[in-house]
Amino acid sequence: MKPIAPPRRTTARTLFATGLLTGLALTGCTKSEDSSDDKASTQQGDSGQQVASPGTGSGPVCTLDTYGGKKLDLANATVGFSQSEKEANPFRIAETASIRAEAKKRGLKLLTANAQSQFSKQISDVQDLIAKGADVLVVAPLNSDGWEPVLRTAAARHIPIVTVDRKINATACKDYVSFIGSDFVEQGRRAADQMIEATGGKGDIAILLGSAGNNVTTERTKGFVDRIKAKAPGLEVVFQQTGEFAREKGQSVTENLIQSKPGIKGIYAENDEMGLGAVNALKSAGKKPGDVKIVTIDGTRKAVRGIVDGWIHGVIESNPRFGPLAFQTLDTFTRGDEVAQDIVIKDSSYTRSNAQSDLGKAY
Repeated sequence: MKPIAPPRRTTARTLFATGLLTGLALTGCTKSEDSSDDKASTQQGDSGQQVASPGTGSGPVCTLDTYGGKKLDLANATVGFSQSEKEANPFRIAETASIRAEAKKRGLKLLTANAQSQFSKQISDVQDLIAKGADVLVVAPLNSDGWEPVLRTAAARHIPIVTVDRKINATACKDYVSFIGSDFVEQGRRAADQMIEATGGKGDIAILLGSAGNNVTTERTKGFVDRIKAKAPGLEVVFQQTGEFAREKGQSVTENLIQSKPGIKGIYAENDEMGLGAVNALKSAGKKPGDVKIVTIDGTRKAVRGIVDGWIHGVIESNPRFGPLAFQTLDTFTRGDEVAQDIVIKDSSYTRSNAQSDLGKAY
């Protein structure tokens, strides 16, 4: 896997050029992709989670002239959305629901596909969306590499592509228009800060790594490890193993961890699902809340509830509600205005001080 350089902090505030609406409120999550649940999601109103403040800046931008293509009225376009993973993870449920809800709000024709966590299927899914007439594409990539077949097809038809949550290893404003997502290196740093606070900066800790082959895992690991080395040399990472962003795998890996490293003091889980699996393993091993400090990334309701219950020390948010921003990006771009190549989400965090009061903002 080829690591991807973290987004520059300056680009986090260079979301759009002049004319973009300020302050996009994001759509709440749902429990399924059904239209009835989308309606319920919309009725929840503002979740309190927003993107970084739009505005012009010094970051690289993309235009139709540079990318290639013609102006397009998004209102009359067909949008294709490719989801990467099974709708079992709350992050993916909320992500898909947000895309559907925003398309419905705008009255757009939306074609969707779910790769069911199979990369080969995602490639064929996107090819199929193009064959069915998608004029623009929103893609939540499973992996960062291997997108050449899709990029060639899209380029031949001048189809704009916006990727959400994960980057692809390709050239912005040539192979795709923009990436929308969190600053994953910064998420890792913030998780490390919480781990240092929880452990007092001393002891053995473990990392439950995300799936291999994407920039999220690489960057969340880099941010965490680099911050620990710089600020807490008394903390030692003695165990790293992938939990594949899945609760069951996170549980089984943690079961092995507490057998091989019974003195482990903290666990950094690179998403909430793995962290919740770790909690299950600790409970089964007879541990008590707080015996092992757990820090996770996502912001799902169950993980935030875990803070309230004492099993999780803290959660760094990773906002999945991309619908409003993804469609605004495409609308701005297809009108002929410039958009930023890196559009970074503003993420909050959950701690013991705000978990109970902010539980309603979790998804």
